[in-house]
Amino acid sequence: MTSPQQTTPVPFQPLDEDWQTALAVVAHPDDMEYGAAAAVARWTAQGKRVVYVMATSGEAGIDGMDPERCRTVREREQIESAALVGVDVVEFLGHPDGVVEYGLPLRRDIARAVRRHRPEIVITTNFRDTYGGVFPNQADHIAVGRATLDGARDAGNRWVFQELVAEGYEPWNGVRQVWAAASPDARHAVDTTDHFHLGVASLKAHKAYLEGLGGEMADAHGFLETTGRAAGERLGVRYASSFEVLPLR
Repeated sequence: MTSPQQTTPVPFQPLDEDWQTALAVVAHPDDMEYGAAAAVARWTAQGKRVVYVMATSGEAGIDGMDPERCRTVREREQIESAALVGVDVVEFLGHPDGVVEYGLPLRRDIARAVRRHRPEIVITTNFRDTYGGVFPNQADHIAVGRATLDGARDAGNRWVFQELVAEGYEPWNGVRQVWAAASPDARHAVDTTDHFHLGVASLKAHKAYLEGLGGEMADAHGFLETTGRAAGERLGVRYASSFEVLPLR
């Protein structure tokens, strides 16, 4: 009896790091920390500027905590977490946690943020239906990731969301690529070996959330060790963060 043939994962290609400003738009506090924060620490150490935008405040994320109290706690934890990797601007759009809807209001808010911060790279998280065809993705991740891709394009079109021009936000066509962290369609990665410890620290900063979460994903070091090593093997380094790259021009 022969054993099933095993395929070797395709090696990752290095990300293009010839840029200076990035905008990260994700659904919840903690989304960047599950794999991408160490990459952000690398980039800010290079002198790059990264801004965080959260579609929600994660107020529905802790079962034993009232949403209004949870909102305050999670916003504070996210700001503290971001600071550990060199991010000093964190914005919250105020969409309702757990029931974010893809649509024009969300696209408009993201387009406004892109025009305001004028990034070359826009970062989000996996918006595919699953993680590697195994675990279903969460609805907010899908909605925000897809709206981020569209909002990044909307930001460059004067005739989409014309009210933004009236608000003083001129179109911005400078977004070169959108990067989706932890996507099953990732083909690129960045070496985070020297900044892995900062990625772990940034996830641990979500103390109340991790305590409420429990399980394997509450083990910040263990979870990031597993995913970081898996990506690192495909890039030929110890630790890495993987991204799906979607060119806009």
